[in-house]
Amino acid sequence: MQQRLAHISLVVDDYDKAIDFYVNKLHFTLTEDTILSETKRWVLVTPQGAGSCSLLLAKAATEEQKKFVGYQTGGRVFLFLYTDDFSGDYQNLIDQKIEIVRPPVVEIYGTVVVFADLYGNLWDLIEPSR
Repeated sequence: MQQRLAHISLVVDDYDKAIDFYVNKLHFTLTEDTILSETKRWVLVTPQGAGSCSLLLAKAATEEQKKFVGYQTGGRVFLFLYTDDFSGDYQNLIDQKIEIVRPPVVEIYGTVVVFADLYGNLWDLIEPSR
């Protein structure tokens, strides 16, 4: 048996604003954008790389859901983005004026920087140790 995570739902306040951030700033691929109704779309963005799990950008539909935009994990790092080009991807974060929450450090598992997405969700960008 084989299993894998296909998508992780990320609550957003606006589809197009979220697509712009993930595609134009983080250089993810817009994998799918299907209109399901007047208010709902199926939007997938995927990091570069074979076998990557996609983010399902899910627009908050209720006041309760809106409370969690940017705070899905209570302020902890939420997503872990692996790279084989830390210096290039880190420079892209700087160039795109993406908020660096904790500067790069070298840990036993690799080089890591914590950044915030457009909503304040925390991400680790990691180049694993060899």
